[in-house]
Amino acid sequence: MSDIEKIAERLDLTRLEEAVESANIPTLLMVLVQLTADLKWLEAPYRPLRPRGLDDNDDARLPPEIQREIRDAACAALTRWSETGEVALASPAPELLARMLSVSMGEDVPEAYGENIAAGLGIGPQARRFAPLPQRAGFRALIVGAGVSGICAAIRLQKAGIPFQIFEKNDAFGGTWYENRYPGCGVDTPNHIYSFSFAPHDWAQYFALRDELYAYFRGVAERFNLADHTTFEATVEEARWLEESREWQVRIRHADGRITEERAAIVISGVGVLNTPLVPPIEGLESFSGQSFHTAHWPQNLDLTGKKVAVVGNGATAMQIVPAIADATAHLTVFARSKQWAAPFPQFRRAVPDPVRWLLANVPLYQKWYRQRLAWTFNDRIHPSLQKDPDWPHPERALNATNDHHRRMFTDYVKAELGPRQDLLEKVLPDFPPFGKRMLLDNGWYRTVARPDVTLVDQRLTKIEGDTLTASDGSRHQADVLILATGFKAAEILGSLPVIGRGGASLREVWKGDDAQAYLGTVVAGFPNFFTLLGPNVGLGHGGSIISSIENQMDYVMSVLEMMLRENLAAVEVKSPVYEDYARRVDEAHSRMVWTHPGMENWYRNSRGRVVAITPWRNDDFWRMTRRARPEDFELTPAATAQAACA
Repeated sequence: MSDIEKIAERLDLTRLEEAVESANIPTLLMVLVQLTADLKWLEAPYRPLRPRGLDDNDDARLPPEIQREIRDAACAALTRWSETGEVALASPAPELLARMLSVSMGEDVPEAYGENIAAGLGIGPQARRFAPLPQRAGFRALIVGAGVSGICAAIRLQKAGIPFQIFEKNDAFGGTWYENRYPGCGVDTPNHIYSFSFAPHDWAQYFALRDELYAYFRGVAERFNLADHTTFEATVEEARWLEESREWQVRIRHADGRITEERAAIVISGVGVLNTPLVPPIEGLESFSGQSFHTAHWPQNLDLTGKKVAVVGNGATAMQIVPAIADATAHLTVFARSKQWAAPFPQFRRAVPDPVRWLLANVPLYQKWYRQRLAWTFNDRIHPSLQKDPDWPHPERALNATNDHHRRMFTDYVKAELGPRQDLLEKVLPDFPPFGKRMLLDNGWYRTVARPDVTLVDQRLTKIEGDTLTASDGSRHQADVLILATGFKAAEILGSLPVIGRGGASLREVWKGDDAQAYLGTVVAGFPNFFTLLGPNVGLGHGGSIISSIENQMDYVMSVLEMMLRENLAAVEVKSPVYEDYARRVDEAHSRMVWTHPGMENWYRNSRGRVVAITPWRNDDFWRMTRRARPEDFELTPAATAQAACA
């Protein structure tokens, strides 16, 4: 029985009726199709119109009488399902699933996408299923980091029956969501997809803030008893491959100063890419007379009331902080040397209505289809519009006609948000194509910088003397508190984890500091039995949930481990030609996309101009690439050979 056919208990019909009244019509239609097998719900007059922007399109833009018919039919169908557990169309063919999502979204979804939808719904041969793997004495894994990646890796290993131990430098689970605690901190991805597919949650908001996110990930770790396998306040100082024994030796420094060593067959890095703060070189920074800090080190109980505060940066972090603190400060100065595109954010801090929360928690089919719609909206939907059109006559302002339409739409939005402060338009409107940097979601940034008690400085902060901050244009500004919202060293992937591979090669040197490459972002030639989650070219520049990418990577890792255990292999190492060809394909794909546009800088590119942090692939592409490892891509060392070499 699949998840969509499971019923914990007969539904409360009064609550069901109330929930259906508040439900998302395009999602209800998909539920109706599966519960009844009646394809009339995919035709006019029931077909939803295309949503505007990133809106959920709850009413499908349909006439009230059609909405009424859909809600009544859905309530009746769900009542029958509650009583019988029967799903008339439990496993639609992939072609039909693609058609269903197309109808739900009001736009074309490629037919090939249907297999991905089936996996997301938990049906068909591609559905993600956890099963024990063959066991081998002494075969264990070490995981570095107890953030989102480490938690995911640990649960997958646990389900497979593979012994593991996590080493985490902090004193708790959570990673990014443990470390970042600044005002306004939250996700710019809907949390119904910014969550593990195997651990749905009763979210209070559509876009959760930090505390709810941290509680979710900590709760998942607790649910799976991961603390029993975790050593906290333990920093991995080095991971070294031992050729003779075909295993990793990991050196750990503990909170009390002790140094211990562990050995394991495999190492999985879950350190992520946004964990090393970037502090720009600013003359006199250390002599600032007030309180200064990077956003990743936000002081507890900081009170900004009545203070003059300066914020350096205007990326995603600054865009969250500035509106969140403006009401408290006496004056706020924002140093924003570069510009960002930001999209309307209609669901900012919008609570999920209680009836909808009940529906998501009690009707798995509704929850899974709602998640599928979000995955399409925030990821693969816009991918075609990010490709350069060589015949487009205005490459200086846009990539193609669709991208130019986005430019006009976002420009109109910015003008409207600035209101009477159109004098700021030149300071905030980017001169590069939309999506050239990660598209931000506006949570009141433009309205905030237009306030009379906020000064926007579109220059670099170059010098600090006491409480005086001097910009590159010579303007001087006073501050009691200086906040560095300057991001992280995203191009220096695994910069905080020294890894020594075959022949004594240092991964940091192989990657030349910031020129990281990995096959599928996961394995590196010369580093056997080593896997990196959120490695090079895995991040998402065009939106979507990075957790989906992590789960895809773990699908791939688990298939490698299955191969090792079933074939009794001591070591697996991706072949250099495979590794190098993949890097070439990534670079070629990026060369045709917005992030290599010459008119801008972004944190996706390294010092050489190469895109290293994010993927050029659609989510569907990466999902297909990571289904199963191909033995022919690896150098395989049988355990017997390794044992003979050590004898």
